[in-house]
Amino acid sequence: MKKIFLVIFTLLCFVSTSFASQISYDKSNFAPIYTVIDDAAYDIRYYSTNNFTGNKINGYKAPIAYLTKEALSALSVAAQDLRNQGYRLLIWDSYRPQKAVDNFVEWINNPQDNGDKTFYPKLKKSDLLKGNYIAEKSGHTRGSTVDLTIIKKDGSFVDMGGTFDLFSNISHPDYKKLTKEQKHNRKILHDAMIKAGFNGIDSEWWHFTLKNEPYPDTYFDFDVE
Repeated sequence: MKKIFLVIFTLLCFVSTSFASQISYDKSNFAPIYTVIDDAAYDIRYYSTNNFTGNKINGYKAPIAYLTKEALSALSVAAQDLRNQGYRLLIWDSYRPQKAVDNFVEWINNPQDNGDKTFYPKLKKSDLLKGNYIAEKSGHTRGSTVDLTIIKKDGSFVDMGGTFDLFSNISHPDYKKLTKEQKHNRKILHDAMIKAGFNGIDSEWWHFTLKNEPYPDTYFDFDVE
């Protein structure tokens, strides 16, 4: 009887895991950010070697940022709010193919490749799968998450007290050792994104996900091109 129960329990776990999420290649409800927000700037880090792996990432065949149409509509509201305050958006990443996330995990598990240590100066590479740094399933892959900052309308720098993908306490939105200016600048971005319908996270001041994302259980894997 115990054996039968164990088999049933195992099957149920397998079924629930299998149906908890799905992979899709359908990009019909996605659009490039530039089609709606024409003054955003871009620094698509995973299309380049300027990222923590030190390598160009699988699935990034062009320096383009995609979002679901719902997320893009909400982001346009934040962009207008920030535009009214004298800023525009700088996009680092948005939709991220599952193959890119798999590439991150492969890199972490490769002891021969340390990547760019400046992005994780006080951590071991093996620690990056812990503590909300890198996940085997990323919200970015669902298509309604964006990594971004603000710049001035003339393109000049706005001091946020730390850069994109810096795996450190400095990147926490409420990091205590920021200057007043840095705290103020983070608050400008945070408040605009929250008002537009996004949620932030505790570990990265630049990371926001649409509250009512259209695909909460679907992970996409079409190329960025």
